[in-house]
Amino acid sequence: MNSELFEALELLEKEKGISVDYMLERVEAALISAYKRDRNGLANVRVDINKDKKSIRMFEQKNIVEEVVDEEQEITLEEARKVNKRYSLGGVCETELKPKNFRRLSAQTAKQVIIQGIREAERSMMIKEYESKKEEIITAIVDKVDPENEDVLVDTGTSKVYLKKIDQIPGEHFGVGERIKVFVTEVMKETMRGPLVSLSRTAPGLVKRLFELEIPEIQDGTVVIMSITREAGSRTKMAVMSRDENVDPIGACIGNRGMRIQSITNELRGEKIDIIKYSEDPVEYISAALSPATVKEVVIDSEKSCRVVVDADQLSLAIGKEGQNARLAARLTGFKIDIKTREALENEEAAKQAFIDAADDGESVEI
Repeated sequence: MNSELFEALELLEKEKGISVDYMLERVEAALISAYKRDRNGLANVRVDINKDKKSIRMFEQKNIVEEVVDEEQEITLEEARKVNKRYSLGGVCETELKPKNFRRLSAQTAKQVIIQGIREAERSMMIKEYESKKEEIITAIVDKVDPENEDVLVDTGTSKVYLKKIDQIPGEHFGVGERIKVFVTEVMKETMRGPLVSLSRTAPGLVKRLFELEIPEIQDGTVVIMSITREAGSRTKMAVMSRDENVDPIGACIGNRGMRIQSITNELRGEKIDIIKYSEDPVEYISAALSPATVKEVVIDSEKSCRVVVDADQLSLAIGKEGQNARLAARLTGFKIDIKTREALENEEAAKQAFIDAADDGESVEI
């Protein structure tokens, strides 16, 4: 069994990259643990592994005493000298385990250790591969669709992982064998159970990486994505700037006749993408972020709060359906945005002034 074990470990090192020394350490620890378990944890044991001779031997250890109190841990000097005449009182007597019992124990234990070692090695290699792909797009093939919860099992080429329903673009459906692009959001390192990786098609990072892969000016650093926010399946807002005054960052992302952005929109199942020009001036930035609405005025109230004035016919456009446009603009810029028409703002200011005037005159004011 010993020679076969060493040959198996050497093959494992070649194929899986697990060192023989590491596996032998695991075998030694497992043998000691297994033997102690067989003896209810009372026995002491030593394992001797010789790589050159391809041998593994196991010795039970007992303390040499004048009078035995614990037979599992102690042995008399007289009995110890039957094993080796050189033993003396106070030393440790080592008795090699009988081959028959040892082979049974070691074969079972070594097999378990090797199987576990293979699993750990494969998991470790998969983790390393996924770590290199974290926050990157990978192409996966749909392997199975769960009809109950609509989770999709995809084959990434490294392993099979579930793309959860919550991480899918609302309304999209997949067929077995279909190739899809997914974004690696997280790689799990600690747990030995559960998925190795989290995949998403709803993360803003997916859109960002699609543009980085599609647009040469972004790849070479001429155009920079400064901020991006998204409500998957509906709308994305992205702020870009150019490091070259001769390059229009928005035009570069859209492409001739919209060819560049169209391929990205198709990948996102028709999701709308608003590309705006980033500005260090918060007034300009906020005005652009509320596109496609036309903004008349932006008043900065505090470091992260502002009021925006629009014409009455632009109000619903600025706010968007169910507040989406204003919500995305706020996330994109980091500002709390209060949108009003000029008339509403004037009425509000008039009401405030009336309150102040009445208070100055000492009149009772109903609130």
